[in-house]
Order: sequence, then structure tokens, then C-alpha cells
Amino acid sequence: MNPVTAPWVRTRLRAAPGAAVALAVLVAVTACLAAAFPRALDRYTDAGLRQAVEHAPVDERSILVTAEPDLDGGVAHTEESVRPERLAALYESTLDTVERPLVIDEKRSSYGVRTTGTLPSPDTWLPRPDGLPAEMLLAAPHGLADHARLRSGRLPEVPGGEATASTSEVQAAVTEETARTLHIEVGSVIHLPGPQDLTVRVTGIVTPEEPDSAYWSVDSLLRGPSLRRTPGPMGASNPAYWTGGLLLAPEAAPALLSATPTVRYWHLTPDPDALHSRDLAPLARAVASLESGPGLEKLHATVSPLTDVTTGLDAAFTTYGELRGDIGPLIVVAASGTGTVAAVVLLMAGGLATDRRRAELALLRARGASVRGMAGRLLAETAVVAVPAGALGCGVALLALPGGRLLPSLWAAAAVTAVACLALPLRAAAAHRAVGIHDGRRDAVSPRASRRRTVAELTVVVLALGAVELLRRRGATDGAGDLVAMAPVLVGVIAALVLVRLYPLPLRALARPARRLRGAVGPLALARAARGSASAVLPLLALLTAFTVAAFGGSVLSGVADARDRAALLSVGADGRVEAESALPAGLPGRLGRAPGVREVTEVGLDYRARTNDGRQSLPLATVDPGDYAALAGRTDLGAFRAGELRRPDGAAGGAEDAVLPALASPAVAERFGGDSFQVRLADGSTATLRIALVRDRTPAVSGDDFLVVDRAGLPAGAVRPNVLLLTGDDLDAGAVRRAADGTGTVQLRSEERGTYVDSPLQSGAEHLYTAAVTSAAGYAALALLLSLASAAPERTALLARLRTMGLTRAQGRRLLVLESLPQALPAALGGVLTGWAAVRLLSPGIDLTTIAVSAPTSPAGRAELSADPWSLAVPAVAVLVLTVGVAALQAWWSGRRGAVAELRAGDAR
Repeated sequence: MNPVTAPWVRTRLRAAPGAAVALAVLVAVTACLAAAFPRALDRYTDAGLRQAVEHAPVDERSILVTAEPDLDGGVAHTEESVRPERLAALYESTLDTVERPLVIDEKRSSYGVRTTGTLPSPDTWLPRPDGLPAEMLLAAPHGLADHARLRSGRLPEVPGGEATASTSEVQAAVTEETARTLHIEVGSVIHLPGPQDLTVRVTGIVTPEEPDSAYWSVDSLLRGPSLRRTPGPMGASNPAYWTGGLLLAPEAAPALLSATPTVRYWHLTPDPDALHSRDLAPLARAVASLESGPGLEKLHATVSPLTDVTTGLDAAFTTYGELRGDIGPLIVVAASGTGTVAAVVLLMAGGLATDRRRAELALLRARGASVRGMAGRLLAETAVVAVPAGALGCGVALLALPGGRLLPSLWAAAAVTAVACLALPLRAAAAHRAVGIHDGRRDAVSPRASRRRTVAELTVVVLALGAVELLRRRGATDGAGDLVAMAPVLVGVIAALVLVRLYPLPLRALARPARRLRGAVGPLALARAARGSASAVLPLLALLTAFTVAAFGGSVLSGVADARDRAALLSVGADGRVEAESALPAGLPGRLGRAPGVREVTEVGLDYRARTNDGRQSLPLATVDPGDYAALAGRTDLGAFRAGELRRPDGAAGGAEDAVLPALASPAVAERFGGDSFQVRLADGSTATLRIALVRDRTPAVSGDDFLVVDRAGLPAGAVRPNVLLLTGDDLDAGAVRRAADGTGTVQLRSEERGTYVDSPLQSGAEHLYTAAVTSAAGYAALALLLSLASAAPERTALLARLRTMGLTRAQGRRLLVLESLPQALPAALGGVLTGWAAVRLLSPGIDLTTIAVSAPTSPAGRAELSADPWSLAVPAVAVLVLTVGVAALQAWWSGRRGAVAELRAGDAR
């Protein structure tokens, strides 16, 4: 066979331009999605890491290196060790010590000298709330002009340009907050006695540019004063005194040496743009090296043998790593599922193209074409379309999602392009490895599976069962392996193989009874379905895999939403909550009841200071109206009970002394008091005798593990007046509820509480990726179904044309195509529902959604388990049936509008 030449490729593309455009669109969209996934994942994970660092306390999200001045070598050497030139040189050396990939943001970092403690000032003009003198912290930071705005006066300087340890007067600036609180003005003089008295003249007042930045977190006194109390017995009213910070010029640092112990510091702030989740392990190693590794040894050698390094970055990295370890496997499951469906669709496109060109390829082989030469021709004509389309899809993904890694996206797009290019040549080479013109019937009923196919199917079944069992035992942890990530997909593959094996059985069972039906449409449709092409196996595989992915992904999203709703409900107790420390106004329930969305208002008197009779144990005691509270507990499913079980006994109204009130208690309280009666002393001094009659794990009024609930009517009048209002309603208007409350209490809404559980971009990113996975899987499943129906369209059109010449009406033609498609669509829909349900049931013991739901290992609602979502199961099944019937009806309508002459004359496909 001659080598592949351009005329062949050009001729083939001109002969079927529609197929080429469809393939290009399919490859471009798939390559775009494949290239976008790693970049989107990088963006979400990187944003999660940066947020974890930024949300850490300001003094923990940076690295603080401290060292005492060099005391060896005399006073001159000590003075030299704190001068700006020496500190700058050591700062550069410290930066060189930090290992990559940890990058320091020099603009947000600082260094300087500060005192280790505060010095009392005898100046009486400084405020003295309890008669104690104010105390001052002195610091000489570098770059004050770059991190503060001058409000009045000027920045401090050193007269003569250089200070020494014997300098007794220096200049300083203070922040605007310090000046306002401590009554400091430009020109104020502060005296600080010590081993050598120091006089500080205030020359300027500044405002920090970023008060929460690392520059101002060396010590909180640098940005604002603090009111402190002297040590003393706990609970006693210990005297208080003010402390503040004075900002000296960097050149004045030697003057601090004789006043009080000082320390040199270098505050290193990581560059947030250089923090990448993929570098988490190297980042942790770089921090560990500075804290207690080679980096610290190098600092000991270059700065001082007593250099100390403190940071909270290691804790932030650890917390984020745990969150990523819990969420990461779930993202891999979604990606593997959607990727499998997309790969199946690409393979199916190649397989359908092979079936459509079966006669052409068989003729080429009969005329002497080699398998290699034929595969080369097919590869060339496919690559001309697929390679530019894949490059276009990858380029769109790179432009749409900047900032992520380039190489993974290129590999993903290249993999999609390679599958698209090789699907047709490899399938054609396998189908036409032997020369032949007629290959017999290709029914779904008659062929028997080969031994190779049986072995392959058994291998897939064994792998899937092993992955499912491993996932059930180990859970979807970060070390569970790639096989576990493919478990939902393998479950769908098993179902597809089983359904393909069972598909001929009902056809055989229905073939004989169908012959006795009146009319030709029913038997003909069944016969046509029984003689369907064997290539229907691949569309069925795509459909069932997509069903499993959609059911699993939809169940994950539904489980996350339910877990957040439940956790928010447990925290609030209802759809809304208004709580105050004292009794609420009598008219407040009425105003809240008229707020938009509010249906019910339940009053609760909550006493957190109720104590047992011995006075050693306090318990939250809720006093309620049993009828209203029982209805609320039933609606919220928080410890439902019958109202009559909590009502006071007859004769116990108004807190009768000999009355024993039934109480609802938590398991911990019930275990403590048992079934005996006991007395509880209320906050107003009155007592009540209770006996535990009901035990519930949860109750709307109290979110903790210890609580008691009693009938308000059995207590003395006014003993515990309502101070909590629990609101029930749909879509509560937060603004209207707060306006109705009018500041009388704290307002909590279930919807707002739910929003607080989305704490990390990694959580929201995982949800977005799952939504995209479910949508993409559904789209590819629909595409697989359309490709399958389109492959049989020419044959069906010719069949209808021939049957119309025999008297078949248009209505009968529509029924024929619809009934022909149902034997394949209906088993796929039912099998998809069962497969999705079984996959969720089998894999749910190993899936914990707690972390992705509430960004914490534990939730107030307990473990968030995976459960089947009915909508995720039903919607895809109904969509498959509707799409199949709709396409068949549309095809019958379109063929009826065309003349039968052209169909009977061209092709004559039998």
C-alpha cells in the first residue's frame, strides 16, 4: 500500500465535513475540560492554603527571629551589633537561610531592636486609672516611613546622626491611638528611669498603614496602648495601669542598651503569591529547618549562638494538610468518574465511525491494503481534525484559568487528543485484521462471548470488587490509592457488563409471544431491537458509568447540604433565634411573628445558672410551654416528644412546694440523677423538685450535652421569664427580624449560620468541581445516546421509506421507531437507577463528608454520611427516556417530510 498522502486526507474530509466538524467540537470541548481541571484544582487548593495562613493569628503567620545584642567584645562591639547597617546585613543573611519554596515578602517584613519589657514613667500627666504609673515599650524599627502615615510633627531623628549606649535623650513617634489614649502630643517629653535614665521627646504622631500587618505585630503595644492589671488573686479587682509603645529612629537603637534589656528581631512574612498547595511538604520542611534544623544552625553561626525562631506556620500548614487530605480523595473520585465517561464517549465515537465505514474498510483490505497502512490513513485523517481542536481547547482553558500549572493541563489535553486520534485506527485495525467481505449478522442475541472477553470482564469485576471492599474498610483517605478513586466508576462498569450479558434474555423471552400480537409494528420493533448493532454495548457503558457518576456526585452535594443544614439547626435550634441575658419585652413575640417569613414563635425561659441542691453543679434549665415546644421539637426533629409527658401534674401550678415536675433531660444528666427526684435552685433563689421523665439527645433550646426542660407553669410565677424566642419559617428576612428585635437581643438565623461552615476555598472548590463533574457526565451521557441514535439514523430512514411504500402510515412509523428504541433505553434507565443506588450504598461506609461540609473533622450533627439522593437517581433516568423517545419521534417526523424515492435509490442499506 502506498504511503499516506495529503489527497487521501483531503478527500475524506471533503466527503464527510459534518463528521469532521462534530469530532473537532467533541475533542475541543473535552480537551478544554481536561486542561481546565488541574488548573481549577490548583486555584482552589492554593487559595485554601493562602487563606489558612492569612486567617492564622497575625503573630503566627510569619517567622520571628530574635537574638540578643552581641555582648562579647566590648561596648563598641555591642553598639555596632544593633546599628542599622549590621541589622540590614544580618537581615539579608537570614533571607538567604530560608529554603525554597518558602519565599519571604521583603516589603511586608521588618527588623529592628526593641526592649524586652516596659519601663514605668514617673510623669503624672500620663493617665493613671488606679494610681499606678504608665509603662512604655521602646522599639527602633526599620522602615517606619514606609508603613505609617505622618499625621502631625515629623519622624524621629538622632541629633548628630549617631547614638551610643550613653545617650540619655532620644526622639520618638507614637501612633494616633496611643496619643489619643495616653494624652500624648507633639513635643511631649516622657521620662523613663532605669540603670541610665532616658528622656524621650515625641516629635510626631503616625497612623499605621496596615495595623494588622506583620510589621506592627512584633508587639501589639507598637500600634496601640493596652490597659493591664497587676497580678493578684483571681476574681479580685486588681489595680490597672496603661502601657504604650514609643517608636524610635533606627539609629537610636544603641541608646536602649543601657536603659533596659533589649533584643534584635527580624520579622519575616511569607509571600502569599508564592504559597502553593503542591509545595505543602517542602514548605513544611523549610519551616522545620528554621525552627530546629539546618536553617537554625546556620542562623546560630551567622547571627548569634542564642538565636531563637518562633512561628505558627507549621500549625497552619498542618491544619490545611488535614483538610486537603480529607477533601482531596473525593475530588479525585469526581475527576476519575467524569474522565472515564469522556474517554468512553471518545472511544464510542471512534467505534461508531468504524461501524459506519465497515464496508469501505473491508473493501480496502480486500484490495490489498495492509492493517498498518489502513490504520495510518485513518490516523492521519483523524489527527488533522483532532490535533488542532485539542490545541484550541487547551488554549481556551489556559486563557480562562490563568495562574495554574501549565504541564498538567498540557498532559491532560494531549491525552484527550491521543485518545481521539487512536480510537478509530485501533478499532478499525482490530475489526479488520483478517481480510473478509461478509462478516455475518451482528445481532445482540446471537453472538457468543469469546474467552478473551470473558476473562477481561472477570478481571474488571475482580478489580471493582476489591476497590469497593478497600474503600469500605479504609475510607476515602489520601492514601487509599488510585484504585479506590475508580471504585464508583468500576461499579458502573460491572453493571454495564452484567446488563449487556442479560440484555438478550428478555429479547428471547418476548420474541415468541410478540408474534401473536395484532399488527406489524410491535413484532417488527422487537425484531429490530433484537437485531441491534453490537456497538450498542459502548453507549450502554457510557450511560451506566455516567449514571453512577451523577448519582455519586449528586449524593455528595446533597449530603454536604444536609450536613450543613443539620449542623446549623443544632447550633440555632430553629430557623431563627433571638436571645437575651434578661427577660425579653412582652410585645416582642408579636412583632417577630409579623416579620416576613415567620410562621411560629416559641417562647423559652433559659436559665444557665440553675444549680443542683448542693450548689456544686450548674445545669442549663429551659422552661417552656409543653404544647408549643413539643411542636417545635417535632418540626425540627430535635428530640421530639408528646406534650402530655412534660406537662405539670394537677395541683402543681405556680410552684407548689410538694409538687414534683416531670423533666426532659439529656443522657448525661439522666445518668447523673437517675430516676429519683432532685431539687434545682433557680437564678432568682426559688427551688423546684424535678424527676426525669424523658431522655433525648438533642433539644431545640440548648445546643450542649447537658440540659433540663420543664413546664413553665409548674414553676413560681416569674421564676424564669422568657429570654429566648425560637422562630419557625421559610426564607426569614434577616433585616426584618433584626428590625423587629430592635437590639433587645442577639439574633441568629439558621441560613446565616449555615454560611459560616463554608470556611475555605477548598470546600467551595470541591463543591464546584463536583457540580461540574455531574454536569459534564450528564452531557457526555446525552452525547453518547445521541451518537448511538445518529449512527442508526440512515438505516432507520431507509426502513421507513420502504415501509411507507408498503402502506405504513406516519403514526405507525413514529410508534415503530419509539418502540424500537425503548428496549435499549428502558433497561439502561432502570439499570442506571439501580447502579447509582447500589454504588452509593456500597461506598457510603467509606465516605465521610464531614470535612467538606463544615471544614472540621467533627460536626455538631455528627458524622456526615453519604446517602442516595432521589433526584440524582431519577432525573438522569427520566432524561434518558425522554431524549430517546424525542429523538425517535423527531427522526420519524423528519423522514416523513422527505420523499421516499431518494432513500430507496441511494445506498439501499439492508
